[in-house]
Amino acid sequence: MTALPDRTERRLGLVIDLDTCVGCHACVVACKGWNDQGYGAPLSDQDPQGGAPQGTFLNRVHSYEVVPERGPAQHVHFPKSCLHCEDAPCVTVCPTGASYKRVEDGIVLVEEDACIGCGLCAWACPYGARELDLAAGVMKKCTLCVDRIYNEALPEEDRVPACVRTCPAEARHFGDLSDPESEVSQLVAARGGIDLMPEQGTRPVNKYLPPRARDGWGEETDVLAPFLAPVAEEPQGFLGWLDRTLGRL
Repeated sequence: MTALPDRTERRLGLVIDLDTCVGCHACVVACKGWNDQGYGAPLSDQDPQGGAPQGTFLNRVHSYEVVPERGPAQHVHFPKSCLHCEDAPCVTVCPTGASYKRVEDGIVLVEEDACIGCGLCAWACPYGARELDLAAGVMKKCTLCVDRIYNEALPEEDRVPACVRTCPAEARHFGDLSDPESEVSQLVAARGGIDLMPEQGTRPVNKYLPPRARDGWGEETDVLAPFLAPVAEEPQGFLGWLDRTLGRL
């Protein structure tokens, strides 16, 4: 089994704004594209044009409709990937040491040459963040684009995970969550960032910013009222003349 480090020098991770995410899946496409040409083996697809396509993805977006007791329904788009937990159960359950957590930045990775594809890490992960690549026969997971963020050959603005760089709504943020002065830490403090399933005790590094209440939530709201209001106190122009003429008949 693999041991977790006592501490990490940094806690690199993502902060995802559920209020801003529009569910466009640009992050999913960017993640798939980058990981097909970067770290590790490409993410395979099986029967992509057939009747039962399947494939390996490190980032997925789930969409839900939330219906409150009062007020209009709201769609929430929920991106999901590895949370790089401080107490990562996927690491401690690995029988070959293929899964490990880095001391320098807290990123959880898989050494693919040591992975035997047993799937124990997928069973241990409460978030469903690991996937078996059927072509490679090894487990795959989000790497926080470790081959991008330290690549000095890239422009500085590109040294972030591909999903962050491509998000058109700027719903994804990357940084060091151990630094209280970092942008991501300040976002978490200002918006009440939350852990996913804290009862699992995994202490995920990634945080989610909850969606804010929409106008009219919790109140009796007539959604047709703006369209039924009169456009003028008295009819004007031809319609005004016609109304006055018909009124004299």
